[in-house]
Amino acid sequence: MADAVLVLNCGSSSIKYQLIDEAGSVLGRGLAERIGEDSGRLTHTGPRGDVDRSEPIPDHETGLRVILNAFDDAGPALDDAGLVAVGHRVVHGGDRFADPVLIDDDVVATIRELVPLAPLHNPANLAGIEVARKIFSTVPHVAVFDTAFHQTMPPHAYTYAVPQQWHEDFGVRRYGFHGTSVAYVAREAARMLGRDPGDANLIVAHLGNGASITAVAAGRSVDTSMGLTPLEGLVMGTRSGDVDPAIVAHLGRLAGASAETVDEALNRNSGLLALAGANDMREVHRRADAGEEGASLALDVYCYRLRKYIGAYSAVLGRVDAVVFTAGVGENDPDVRARSLAGLDRLGIEVDAACNEAAERGARLISPDGSHVAVLVVPTNEEVEIARQARALALPR
Repeated sequence: MADAVLVLNCGSSSIKYQLIDEAGSVLGRGLAERIGEDSGRLTHTGPRGDVDRSEPIPDHETGLRVILNAFDDAGPALDDAGLVAVGHRVVHGGDRFADPVLIDDDVVATIRELVPLAPLHNPANLAGIEVARKIFSTVPHVAVFDTAFHQTMPPHAYTYAVPQQWHEDFGVRRYGFHGTSVAYVAREAARMLGRDPGDANLIVAHLGNGASITAVAAGRSVDTSMGLTPLEGLVMGTRSGDVDPAIVAHLGRLAGASAETVDEALNRNSGLLALAGANDMREVHRRADAGEEGASLALDVYCYRLRKYIGAYSAVLGRVDAVVFTAGVGENDPDVRARSLAGLDRLGIEVDAACNEAAERGARLISPDGSHVAVLVVPTNEEVEIARQARALALPR
């Protein structure tokens, strides 16, 4: 083994991790969860077997040491992996980070300054960084930001028409998210098309419980549906996506609801959950098939919003080489793919029904031969992308 990168994705009560070699192969992976609760849990898969144990994990430092023990027990041995970097997923880099960056004290301080933009995520990311830097003190640490890929958006795409002071003093602008996923998928899609990534115009739909869509021109993000926060844009599992911002004042006047209450509802109690009573798309389909009107409406709203964005981004790009679906729903739901592209044949976008509905998994073409615009399904792999970017920075050629 050589040139391995340990990828850490730290949440407030969890640490997801993978050890990835230079070829992109996963050597070991796992999850430490319920950090800070009465009973923590670690699951780990390595070459010598699996680990599944429950034990107290009071904090992230304990969690990382438990993970190291799992590598010792089930492999691979980190001392033999040729560890060249630790790659950290960081949700929000604001407009300060347009690329991955080697972590030092100044970078840590800047990520902390950006906590108001991602108060639920950046603090947990920081906790993982600070602990890992202590434990892996001789290895370069690299921060890879979800927002960085979208820093190529032009001002006319990221600027809100609001008082300039809001932008200057409070960072109010569009940032976009899922950038690490889109970067990976866009490069893979270009490879499938036989194009250089810098010569591919793509519309990438990342459809999971969170969902976004990005216009990629010549390998660079030029527009994306999420904004200041991940709330804007497509309908999602529990998020509303686009709504009239006056809803906040309207509910304040009529229902006495605070801005915080409305924000909570729009993020956690809206989307598919609000319309269908379930945020898992598989359950939404089951309910729709059973005749539940709310679930049928949820599917209609979800796919209509997606189709509207695809049409808009076709106009933004002018030339579209491919529409690309990724993440849980995008990779596994042929009905959503077909519905969201229905009626777009005049834009050169069509789906081959047999290819779309085939049980095949993995990267594949689902448009008819000779279509003006290819339609692709490309499984995402954010961890491999983080490892790639971290390795490139730690081992400059």
